[in-house]
Amino acid sequence: MLVLAIILTLTVMDQAVKCLVERHFMLGDGITVIPGLFDLRYVRNTGAAFGMLESMGAILIVFSIVVLVVLILLRRRFLNCGVLSELAFALMLTGIVGNLLDRLRAGFVVDFLDFYWGSKHFPAFNIADACICTGVALYVLASFLVPHARHTQPPQAQQQSDSRPQKGGVAL
Repeated sequence: MLVLAIILTLTVMDQAVKCLVERHFMLGDGITVIPGLFDLRYVRNTGAAFGMLESMGAILIVFSIVVLVVLILLRRRFLNCGVLSELAFALMLTGIVGNLLDRLRAGFVVDFLDFYWGSKHFPAFNIADACICTGVALYVLASFLVPHARHTQPPQAQQQSDSRPQKGGVAL
């Protein structure tokens, strides 16, 4: 239930902020939040992260849907491995859904978080992008922290085999 609450809350927040940016900014316009470091700026992205695959919206829509289906089919691997994996799952789904909604609605993704240092700009991004990156990072972290199930017999099977009579130190 917590996973669903996270997905819904962050997706609504992502879409609401994108709507505000589209309503109150002209394309390319922005406001400085932290001089020399951070602006809110309206940018349209017709590609994927960092502008890759520009103008390949149809392919990105199909890819997003495929990844969503795969994540949903594999949800038990995420949801049975602890809170870190659950959070990773929720964030990845949130990000994919947020950007997919933009592509379906407008044919582009609305980006607005513009970080820079002097004249060096990091590609603009949005809440959904941050969710995807954070979710992937948490999933990688969780994969190192959570012990993986070993391919061993269940405890009951081990107890039964341990209680069998043995000859010459070998279980029959």
